[in-house]
Amino acid sequence: MSGPAITVVGSINLDMTATAASLPAPGETVTGATLGRHPGGKGANQALAARRLGAAVRMVGRVGRDGLADEALALLRAEGVDLSACAVDETAATGVALIAVAAGGENQIVVAPGANAALTPDRLAAPPQGALICQLELPVQTVARAVEMADGFVCLNLAPAAEVPQALFDRADLIVVNETEAAFYGAPLHRAAGLVAVTLGGKGARLFRAGEVVAQAAPPPVAAVDTTGAGDAFVAALTVALLEKQPPADALAFACAAGAVAATRAGAQPSLPTRAEVEARLASLAAAGRAMEAP
Repeated sequence: MSGPAITVVGSINLDMTATAASLPAPGETVTGATLGRHPGGKGANQALAARRLGAAVRMVGRVGRDGLADEALALLRAEGVDLSACAVDETAATGVALIAVAAGGENQIVVAPGANAALTPDRLAAPPQGALICQLELPVQTVARAVEMADGFVCLNLAPAAEVPQALFDRADLIVVNETEAAFYGAPLHRAAGLVAVTLGGKGARLFRAGEVVAQAAPPPVAAVDTTGAGDAFVAALTVALLEKQPPADALAFACAAGAVAATRAGAQPSLPTRAEVEARLASLAAAGRAMEAP
C-alpha cells in the first residue's frame, strides 16, 4: 500500500465499551449492557484510519508493560503501521477508555491515560517523517514539541479541548475540532494560519480559512450504530485527501463519508473504513444525486 507518509504522535488505549439501550443520567445506573474490548486511543485510531485509506503510517506512542498493550496494538500491527517508535513504559499502565454507547450511537467516554501521560517531550527521539497528525490525549507540551520538530504538513485535532500555545494555531496547516471544541477555542481558532475544519455531527462539516467558509459537506445517510472513532476517521481522511492535493470540497466530502461509514459499526478501530468502502459510498451518493436530477 503506497500513499502519503504520515507520522501520528498520539494516544494508544484499550477501549472497554458497554452498549446499552440508553446512556445513564448523572447518578443513574443502566443495566442490560453488552461489553466489548477494542483497540482505541485517538492517536492509534487516526493512525489506523490513515493506513486503511492508503497512507504509509508511523505511530509514536507509549504503552505499559502489561497484558493490555498487545490488545491495544493488535490492529495497528496486523495492518502494517510502523510501531518502531512505540515505547513500553516500566511504571505506567496502558491507557484505558471506558465508553458507554446508546442504541442510537451516542456515547460517553472517560479516559485513564496511563502510559500516554508519560510520553513527555524529551521522549520524542526524532522529527516526524512526512506529515504529522497530533491530538490532545498526550501532554500539551509533547504535542507542542512534536509540532516544533515537524517540517511538513501538520494536522492538529485539538481534542479533547484544552489550553494550547498560540504557536500551534500559527503552525498548523489543518486544525480539526467539533462544535463544542470550536466554541471553547473561540476567536483564535478562526485566526489560525491554516485550514480549520469544524465537524457538525450528522450535519456534516465546514472548512474555513481565515474565518471564511471555503467548503462544506454533508455525510451520506447512514444508520448510526456507534459514533466512537467516527471523528478520528474524519481527521485521517481529511489529512490524506489534502496531502493527495484533492480540492477542499472533495477532501471534505471524502472525510465526511469516512466518518459516516465508521459510525455504522461498533468499536473505534474495528469500525474504521477502507479506501474502497469510502469511495464506494461516495460513488453511491453521486449516483443517487444523478438519478434525482434526471428528467
